[in-house]
Amino acid sequence: MHKIIMGVIGAALVVVAAPLWAQEDDTPSVFTYASYFKCTGGPLSTVDKIMADDAERLDGLVEDGTMSAWGWLAHHTGGQWQRISYHQAGSLDALLDASAAIQSAGDDDEESGDDGPGFGEICNTHDDYIWSLEAGMSGQERGKAGFSVYHVCDISREDRADEIVKKHVAPILDKMVEDGKLTSWGWLSHVVGGKFRRLQTMTAGDHKSLLAARAEALGAVYGEDGDDEAGKEFVEICGPHVDYMWNIVHETQ
Repeated sequence: MHKIIMGVIGAALVVVAAPLWAQEDDTPSVFTYASYFKCTGGPLSTVDKIMADDAERLDGLVEDGTMSAWGWLAHHTGGQWQRISYHQAGSLDALLDASAAIQSAGDDDEESGDDGPGFGEICNTHDDYIWSLEAGMSGQERGKAGFSVYHVCDISREDRADEIVKKHVAPILDKMVEDGKLTSWGWLSHVVGGKFRRLQTMTAGDHKSLLAARAEALGAVYGEDGDDEAGKEFVEICGPHVDYMWNIVHETQ
């Protein structure tokens, strides 16, 4: 077993048994611990194998209720983060308990098994975040292609950005999921971590479909039929952002 700090991309990465639509009045309590890795010390195929070898142990922590989900994502397009690990729980206390269980269940040995570099040597720096689900979908299996937008926001006005998403963006994205253009979407708020204050995610079956759906969603939100004033206000609050595209390699719920 490998002692690895687990975390997420952020995203409403919730996949449980039955679909739940998370709207303003009934958003479930979901917290996500995400570790965003920069990996410059060796082949990424090695860390992917390490995670695959450790999957059975981590799956067991989902099965026994220690955590509600975990996953491993690989960089497709975007910035310097190359891999994401995540785990989820229904409260902050449970999330931290799950983190402790992940650590205590692993060995100190992180070697690849072939005298090559271990996980910590390859993915030698990382950024940790804890996110809370504000809006989106919980209980919906996600697609294999993910798009994440990490927003830098005006802290004094970010609650207003949440209101805009719930009122003006959520109905559009919900309809796109109903129509099969997206598989899932989410809007998450910062609890602990770096400069990014909000995270918007969406998934689809493949990256071409995902980009087409995202373009359609942006047109609906900011185009002729959208609410221009709300869109402008949102950009004023959470304008600076960084985009990433991800391959969702493994998720267990």
